[in-house]
Amino acid sequence: MHDEFLCHVTAYGTCGGQRIGVPLGTYRAPTLALALWWLRDRATWIAERLDPRPGDAPYPPNALVPVADGVQDVPAVLRRWCGDADRQERIADELAAGRLVRIAVSDDTTEYELMAESVDALRMQRTIPGLVVPVA
Repeated sequence: MHDEFLCHVTAYGTCGGQRIGVPLGTYRAPTLALALWWLRDRATWIAERLDPRPGDAPYPPNALVPVADGVQDVPAVLRRWCGDADRQERIADELAAGRLVRIAVSDDTTEYELMAESVDALRMQRTIPGLVVPVA
């Protein structure tokens, strides 16, 4: 069983023709349960900032506009992901097995990525014989 997990949330967009990543948070979770909780918490945090309840303070009515047809509704996707017990269980199984988990969702301007991986698995990868890491 993997005991510690490194979790990241990043937003990616394009600026000046280049793909740019903006870190939105990192957490070193001491347990699998806390890693899953943190990922759901960050997904909810993103959803609430992208889709606050219009009309609630501090947003006046008509301050926000819906996304265009054909554009993925990121807040809705993230909220569904948070509430899907089967997906959460599959993610827990993947993390417990030492595999990297990546949840990515995007709209027409930004990709939101939630990642988690076992700290133990990262350590083990560093000790694999013959593993060569290129140096730039």
